[in-house]
Amino acid sequence: ELRPTSHKSRSLDCKICEHIATIKSASLVRSSLEHEQDFELREQMSGYKRMRRQHQKQLIALENRLKAEMDEHRLRLQKELETHANNTYIELERLAKRHAAQTDKEMKSVAAEERRIQQQIVAQQKKELTTFLENQKKEYRLCKDKIKEEMNEDPCTPKEEKQERLSRHKETIQRSQAEEEAHLLAQQRLVYDRSCRALKRRSLVRRHEFEQEQLREELNKKRTQKEMEHALMIRQDESTQDLERRQLQMLQKLRVELMRLQHQTELENQEEYNGRRQRELHRKHSLEQRQQPRNLKTLEMQIKKQFQDTCKVQNKQYKALRNHQLEVSPKGDHKTILKSLKEEQTLFPPCHFLLLV
Repeated sequence: ELRPTSHKSRSLDCKICEHIATIKSASLVRSSLEHEQDFELREQMSGYKRMRRQHQKQLIALENRLKAEMDEHRLRLQKELETHANNTYIELERLAKRHAAQTDKEMKSVAAEERRIQQQIVAQQKKELTTFLENQKKEYRLCKDKIKEEMNEDPCTPKEEKQERLSRHKETIQRSQAEEEAHLLAQQRLVYDRSCRALKRRSLVRRHEFEQEQLREELNKKRTQKEMEHALMIRQDESTQDLERRQLQMLQKLRVELMRLQHQTELENQEEYNGRRQRELHRKHSLEQRQQPRNLKTLEMQIKKQFQDTCKVQNKQYKALRNHQLEVSPKGDHKTILKSLKEEQTLFPPCHFLLLV
């Protein structure tokens, strides 16, 4: 009697059919596993390469940032040095202008003092010359009066002779006074020249001392500026060394961290690979254990077939040898030959040949 199938039985049949449809062969499963393993290995290698590229980008980015920081630091130090040099130049220019003004003022003061002293000397000499000339005039009048008195006391002397004697006395007195005046002028000129030379020497010494003082002040200023520049360069060098040390520490720290991550990734990949290989070996070992009875049967069948083939070959060889011996030997020896061949066949069974093979 035919009965209609229920809904549950139809769903069970569908599930059985689907289960049967999903059964795959061992080679297909093996190739699928190998494909998955290759895919995982490629993904692992690509991830490792991607990590290495990312690490390289991080190192390059840090190096570029540190290089930009170092360039900015050096530019700032260069500007600081230039500012110090400009300030030094401005201060030295200001000092030079002040020295020039002081020198000009000092030279004007020295020149004014020289003119004043020279004017004093000239005035003093003029006064002396005026006094000297007045004294000469008085002396000339006294001498003239004295000669006249002497001539008046001698009435016997002719008038012409008196005039001649008076003229000679006048000439003598005038010549003597002229010589004394010339001597006085020469003495005054000598004194004036000596005074001028003394003033010039004193002014030159004073100017030299003034220039020496200004030069010492300028040298002290330059030495102070150089010491400040030297201290600034030492401080800049120390700051540069500190920055380089800090940057190297940052680079080293990043390299160590990236190396640690790389080693950690390599270790994880190796552990994952070892686990996968261990699972594969375990699965292969389990499969071999399950397939061992089947393999033994297959091996037994192979041995039996090899034994049968060996027996067939041996029989063919025996028949060929027997026919050859019978053909080449006389008929009277056939019985003996057959007997010896049977004995050899008994002594060397097929299993012996199998072992030899």
